[in-house]
Amino acid sequence: MILPDVTGFLALLPPGRAIAGLDLGDKTIGVALSDLRRSVATPVEVIRREKFSLDAARLLALLTERGASGIILGLPLNMDGSEGPRVQSTRAFARNLEKLTDLPITFWDERLSTVAAERALLEADTSRKGRKEVIDKVAASYILQGALDRMAYMTARQGDA
Repeated sequence: MILPDVTGFLALLPPGRAIAGLDLGDKTIGVALSDLRRSVATPVEVIRREKFSLDAARLLALLTERGASGIILGLPLNMDGSEGPRVQSTRAFARNLEKLTDLPITFWDERLSTVAAERALLEADTSRKGRKEVIDKVAASYILQGALDRMAYMTARQGDA
């Protein structure tokens, strides 16, 4: 099931299970997972893209193995907030993935996530080769962390009400 925002997504998640964050690229899929309390995102793996059926099989096997309860896809909006071809490609990936899993799927604005990941890797003095190998999963963790922070804020607000 594809949900338009994290509010509906959060309502469907069982407690005490991880959430996956994905950074879809043309050549790779960066994967990050949250801890069971959904407070910290950790980079996990970079899947080299081949064709959708193989990519989806590897991704879903990884998510099953790690006990993920939902998927957050980075949505590559243009800087002005408009949707371009990359957003259409991401939405198509979500629609195709939805046919293969019962996990809820939603989107998170990923503008500047790769820039932030690159900056963090530079600050950690990671070599150019090292950055290239991990940038997508680090970007996925930035995407996921943004969504986790928003969900924590929403949950805290509900507790205050």
